[in-house]
Amino acid sequence: MEIPFVRLEPWSQGDLELLRRLNDPEMTEHLGGPETEDQVVARHERYLKLDAPGLGAMFSVVVEPELESAGSIGYWEREWQGETVYETGWGVLPEFQGRGIATAAAIAVAIKARAEGRNKHLHAYPSVGHPASNAICRKAGFTFVGEVDFEYPAGHPMRCNDWRLQLLP
Repeated sequence: MEIPFVRLEPWSQGDLELLRRLNDPEMTEHLGGPETEDQVVARHERYLKLDAPGLGAMFSVVVEPELESAGSIGYWEREWQGETVYETGWGVLPEFQGRGIATAAAIAVAIKARAEGRNKHLHAYPSVGHPASNAICRKAGFTFVGEVDFEYPAGHPMRCNDWRLQLLP
C-alpha cells in the first residue's frame, strides 16, 4: 500500500464542520459515543486555543493531491505517571480510512511534537477494542507499554493500550 502525502494544517474556525463529521456515532464508537452540539462547539473552541508554543496543537489532516480534509490529529501536554508528556489523538473520516492517512498523520504530528524539544515522550491511548488505532500506533513507530484504565470522556471508564514514542534522548 502506498502511503499518501498528508499535510497538517493548524486548526481554524472553518474546521467546525469537520469536527461535527468526526462526531458521528461510527467515528466515536470507541470513545464513548457522540457528543452533543454544545460539547462539539466547546471542543472546537478548545482546539482553537491549543496553540501556545510547547503546550500542543490541533490540526486538520489534509490529503494531497485531493486537498481535502480527511480528519484531525493533535498533541497536548498531560501528566502521566509522574512525567509531563504529550498525548496524541486522531480521527479519520470513513471515506479516507484504510489508505494509511492516519499513520502518515501520526508520523507527521510526532515530528511536530519532537520539534518542540519540550517533552521526552508522546503517548497514544487507543481502546483495547480498537484494532485499527492500535495498528496505527505500531506502524507509526510507537512502543506498546501495556494496558491501562482511562476515563474518556469524563465518567466513561474504558480500557486502553498505552503506546509511547520517544521524542527526545
